[in-house]
Amino acid sequence: MSQDAKSSKQRKSSDDWKDALSDLRKQQKLAHNPAPDDPGYLRQKQNGKLHVRERLAALLDPDTFMEIGSITGSPVYDESSGELKSFLPTNLITGWGKVQGRKVFVTADDFSVRGGHADGGIAGKAPYGEVQARKAKVPLIRLLDGSSGGGSVTTYLSTGATYIPGLAGLGQSMDAMSVVPVSSALLGPVVGLGAAKAVIGHFSVMVKGVSQLFAAEPPVVKQATFEDLTKEQLGGWEIHARNGTVDNVAISELDAFQQIRTFLSFLPPSIFVLPPVHNTNDLATRREEELISIIPRRRGRSYDIRRLIRLIVDNPTDDTPGFFEIGSTWGQNIVSGFARLSGRSIGVLASDCTVNGGAIDALGSQKTARFVNLCDQFNIPILNLVDQPGFAIGSLAERMATIRHGASAIAALYHASIPIYTVIIRRAFGVAGSGFTDPEDGKNTRIAWPSADWGSLPLEGGIEAAYKRQLDSAESPEAREKLIQDLLIRFEDVRSPLRTANKFGVEEIIDPRDTRPIVCDWAIHVYEHVLPPLVSSRTVAFGTQAGRRVYRL
Repeated sequence: MSQDAKSSKQRKSSDDWKDALSDLRKQQKLAHNPAPDDPGYLRQKQNGKLHVRERLAALLDPDTFMEIGSITGSPVYDESSGELKSFLPTNLITGWGKVQGRKVFVTADDFSVRGGHADGGIAGKAPYGEVQARKAKVPLIRLLDGSSGGGSVTTYLSTGATYIPGLAGLGQSMDAMSVVPVSSALLGPVVGLGAAKAVIGHFSVMVKGVSQLFAAEPPVVKQATFEDLTKEQLGGWEIHARNGTVDNVAISELDAFQQIRTFLSFLPPSIFVLPPVHNTNDLATRREEELISIIPRRRGRSYDIRRLIRLIVDNPTDDTPGFFEIGSTWGQNIVSGFARLSGRSIGVLASDCTVNGGAIDALGSQKTARFVNLCDQFNIPILNLVDQPGFAIGSLAERMATIRHGASAIAALYHASIPIYTVIIRRAFGVAGSGFTDPEDGKNTRIAWPSADWGSLPLEGGIEAAYKRQLDSAESPEAREKLIQDLLIRFEDVRSPLRTANKFGVEEIIDPRDTRPIVCDWAIHVYEHVLPPLVSSRTVAFGTQAGRRVYRL
């Protein structure tokens, strides 16, 4: 019996719509509750993975998920009785929910149905979710597991023809990304279209030992390049969390969900409003005695930049960390992440002197540009803690196009329209030092600690270049080293930051213990007086002009 015939029979046998609702409930029940012996469900469990419904329950606030497209799929009816026999649901679940009380839209792959390949209305559901998030001005969360709507050669047989591939919703993804925060959790093998979606967003997190990402799966790679690789060797976290393809790594699916919740807690729901203010109950006047000695007097020694950051920003609370780092596994000479000052969301940008002395390389430059652009898009001011010895040098740095990527980082800082408060805590040398500290556009503020050290190039290396002839003529290595030390002593007074402040070459030098009170006052002020007012909901992001976002009706 056809579906139309069945519906006609129902209408004739009843004066109300209870039969239709009964059929709806049966389909929903079958879609929501996979059979315990279902091969796809068993495969998920055997691989140590949560089922898609369990994932939604773990990510969202309790009882807040409202599904859209709950019976998208393929029902099968008994030919004689018209009764529902089985139901093959779509492998993409979409709907509204809440995270920490704030509305979101979620799209979640169901890898237990045909391994996540396109099926049962997924082609319509995927872009629908991206559009809804953008129109509603709420964050979009993707739970990726499979190809996320990507192709399968079996589709050719079911449709009776091949087809020219389209963007398959990626256009809507990019539109959504321009308006609302987009985050993705990679919860299995993420392939093709799913891999593209993973990187078309603002934050992504992989799960160790569970997720992989690649443009094509190992069998396809083997046929094309003759490389016989496992999924982990081809696209595991060791590959993509170290090259910047994904931002963070989680130790479990639950950890991945918590990282997404934390990320979103620092961001506004859309570009049209400012980030939320949280009460952290941390005094803005708090002065940390440790800051007076955290930078070693001996310039060659390192220190813990993350410890320094945590001494300045708001202390952690039960529902938010003091400092949420983004990208800790890649571009490691740069440290970036979110924190709060007097409850206000800020981005934090710094260098890690324990990694190649803190010199910024190609990946660190890419990380800087990506993070600054993220903050700029969502009106999050940046606390810029500078200890920048310059660009990485040497043959590897040249092969990695460090200067080109470095220029992109400098451009991102220069064109950012958000307030940036720069604190020079130690070094600022060369072009890179200039790019991280130059306030000539008049938008930003710059101060320094008494440990600051700056110039066109580090003094030690500069002496080697400027006095090369005298040094080369030294009678012995010991004599050469003594000459270097004598020259350093001659320059020591000149390199004092107080000498620069005497000439107003730096605006102010402060006691490091006063840093938190000063930057908290700055954060409160920029949120109340500097950040852009709310933009009309009838406007959309159109582009940039002179480094500032332009909105058109």
